[in-house]
Amino acid sequence: MSGKTASGVEIPDDLVQVGFVSGAYGVVGGIRVRPFSDDADALLHVTTWWLDKPGLRDVDVKRAKLHGGDVVAQLVGQTDRDAAEALKGAAVFVPRSQFPQLDEDEFYWSDLIGLEVENLQGERLGVVHDMMSNGPQSILRVTSAPAAEEAGQERLIPFVDQFVIKVDKDAKKIVVDWGLDY
Repeated sequence: MSGKTASGVEIPDDLVQVGFVSGAYGVVGGIRVRPFSDDADALLHVTTWWLDKPGLRDVDVKRAKLHGGDVVAQLVGQTDRDAAEALKGAAVFVPRSQFPQLDEDEFYWSDLIGLEVENLQGERLGVVHDMMSNGPQSILRVTSAPAAEEAGQERLIPFVDQFVIKVDKDAKKIVVDWGLDY
């Protein structure tokens, strides 16, 4: 996603979608954003977001706070509820370089997607295609490679210490205690 917006602003190369606008909030143009993360740190701490509606553009965030499971925000210069409602469905992006720092044993979902997954026996299980949450924990959605005998097979592996032994971002690999027959 490199290049420039219509206004000439440089588009960061490391944009990551962190949620989407689910509707308007209040009567003065606030928006409600459904985050992809339970804690929504990136949305709460970054003051410039990127929205893809009507086209990819940067917006300055006047204030943002958690409200239920969503983030409600007031964008600079937006004071009309109809304009906020028009943003419904827009993807919300934040540069990865601006995400808050995590502890050593914590990971952003976007950092795990695309990593190879193998078990303790060294057998390749596939690649993290996506992540999802079932409430108490995150779940790796691992799909096998098209050339594999079990092409297209999906494995759902809970991202908990019991099953995830090691995450090595440098080697782009996750080692799990998970059998091929699970």
